[in-house]
Amino acid sequence: MSKCEQCIVRKFSSINALTKDELVKMANCKTSYIIKKGEPIFEEGEMINGLFCIKDGVCKLSKLSSNGKDQIIKLVKPGELLGQRSMISDQSANLSAIALEDMEVCFVPKDEVIGFFNQNNKFSMSMMQAICGDLKESDDHTVAMAQKTVKERLADTLLYLEDNFGKNEDNTLRIQLSRDELAGMIGTATESCIRLLSEFNKNGWIELIGKKISIKDKAKLKRLSE
Repeated sequence: MSKCEQCIVRKFSSINALTKDELVKMANCKTSYIIKKGEPIFEEGEMINGLFCIKDGVCKLSKLSSNGKDQIIKLVKPGELLGQRSMISDQSANLSAIALEDMEVCFVPKDEVIGFFNQNNKFSMSMMQAICGDLKESDDHTVAMAQKTVKERLADTLLYLEDNFGKNEDNTLRIQLSRDELAGMIGTATESCIRLLSEFNKNGWIELIGKKISIKDKAKLKRLSE
C-alpha cells in the first residue's frame, strides 16, 4: 500500500495540511482504485461517503442536461480532491466524474475525513478554501457561458487545455477530448463545434491532425477569448 505521507500529489490539496500521524492514519484506511478510461468515479445523484484524491490521470466533471447532453463543468487533474462538498453537506453528488484516461484514485471514508476536519483547523480551513475556489470557478463559468460567444468560449477552452494539461511531443494537446466532449464543454451543438474548429484550422490558429488538435497561434486565440 502506498503511503500518503510519501505521495507527491498530496502537496496540491488540503491533504498537505494533515500531520504525519494523520497521514499514516489516512494511508491505513484508504482504498486505491484503477479507473479505466470512460468509467465513472461516481455519478450524479450518488451519495459520496468520503473523499476521492486523484493520484494519476484526468477526469471530467459533467452534468446531464434535460435534453440528454453532457455539459462538462470542469476537468480534474492529479492532486485534486473530489466529493468534499457532497460529503460536508450530506447531499448526493451534483455532478458525475468520468475518467478521460486510465486513472489511479484513492478513496478515504467520510468518518476519517470528518475526524481530521474536527481536529485539524488548518485542514478544515484549507478544505473550505478549496470549496470556495470551486464556487468561484463555477461563477466564472456561468458568466462566460452567458457573456462570451461560442467562438470565444472555444478559444478559451483550447487555451485552458494547453495551459493546464500540456502538450504531446508532436505539439498536439495532451488531453484529447472528443468533438462531443469539446462541444459539451463550450455549451454548443457538436456540429457547431466541428464547424468552428474547421474555421480555426482554415485561419491558421490551430491545426487538426486527425482527431488531435495543435495550437498554432496562441496570441490570436488569447485575443479572441478576451
